[in-house]
Amino acid sequence: MKPFPAALISCIVTLLGVFLLFNFMPSEKKIERQLQRQYDVSDPQFRRSMGVLLGPPILDGNKVEVLLNGDQIFPAMLKAIREAEHTITLETYIYWSESIGKEFSEALIERARAGVKVHLMLDFIGSMKMDDAAMTRMKEAGVKLERFHKPVWWKLTKLNNRTHRKVLVVDGKIGFTGGVGIADQWRGTAQDKKHWRDTHFRVEGPVVGQMQAVFADNWTKATGVVLDGPTYFPALAPRGGHAAQMFSSSPQGGSESMLLMYLMSITAAKHSIDLSSSYFVPDDLTIKALVAAAKRGVKVRIITPGKEIDSDVVRAASRERWGDLLAAGIEIAEYQPTMFHVKALVVDSLMVSVGSTNFDNRSFSLNDEANLNVIDPEFAKAQVAIFNQDWQHTHKISLAEWENRSLWDKAAGEIASLIGDQL
Repeated sequence: MKPFPAALISCIVTLLGVFLLFNFMPSEKKIERQLQRQYDVSDPQFRRSMGVLLGPPILDGNKVEVLLNGDQIFPAMLKAIREAEHTITLETYIYWSESIGKEFSEALIERARAGVKVHLMLDFIGSMKMDDAAMTRMKEAGVKLERFHKPVWWKLTKLNNRTHRKVLVVDGKIGFTGGVGIADQWRGTAQDKKHWRDTHFRVEGPVVGQMQAVFADNWTKATGVVLDGPTYFPALAPRGGHAAQMFSSSPQGGSESMLLMYLMSITAAKHSIDLSSSYFVPDDLTIKALVAAAKRGVKVRIITPGKEIDSDVVRAASRERWGDLLAAGIEIAEYQPTMFHVKALVVDSLMVSVGSTNFDNRSFSLNDEANLNVIDPEFAKAQVAIFNQDWQHTHKISLAEWENRSLWDKAAGEIASLIGDQL
């Protein structure tokens, strides 16, 4: 048998390279211009624009409760699951076969055997540490389990588009969202380096219908099955005084909309911006928006992970981007005790955005994400108080310290920035 000619091999390799390049390139136009500041977050126009330009509408009558770290988060989620009467829908990125994963699996299995309709959407990449036997056992018990974008060779771009959403809805009435995944590092109270700092939220009221719609959208895309009816979308009476909106994005349905939501909020800031970000790799446009806010007198504070982080590449790329921010007087501090996984934006102690979205290109352009936006002064002030508590456990980075970082750190930052679009 004759060997393949070198020219043919070269041609095949080139075609494969082009194929991979186009598979991983963004398919949409990016926002290119800084927004013009036209209103504050306290202006009714801000709420109108958030609900009309971005959608869905902001709904009144919600109750949003904060849950800090695993010891508050997991018991609340498991209680809701165990008390489910009709439906459970859970979409998450991380779901591993560890002790907390087993607790969730057992709770879902028990409810499925009791006749509750249980739908579980796991990201393929994020659930790779999930034991196949555990997934089989859930399916055999009646849990409808799907893995988002399981890879096939002719659609490699789908593998790069991950569902990073964290949404649990029980009986269409109680919702949970935030930053937590189903893995043991989220257990505890962030008491040591093995237990992460994170925040999640329990929600009741009309906005839970929007949370359910976010799940149903991906479920339909993955399975072709539409979830509908009163067991999924019951009539929801007011439960509290919070105005809220469940906002989502995906490469198929407008990936840049999440970035636009953040840019609108930053541009509308008048007094303060408190940003908690587990992966903070801002693009040029976002840096300009933050710098512009600082220059008009907005106090901007950012908490991001320190050396305790699960991705050194992300940290290196993040630190490479801080020069203009620090020079503008923006305060950046690194959380010291453990991995900081909180994802929250608070603007003018009034508007709060929490959920799965990181402050990086992967969240803004490549992943499916979902954030709960709340407009309420008391709720926002409570989130600022939590931010201030976290700030007490940080090391604040000065401009001089950043400029004098080691040659190795500078080189690592430049190298990491080369793949910044994938972080």
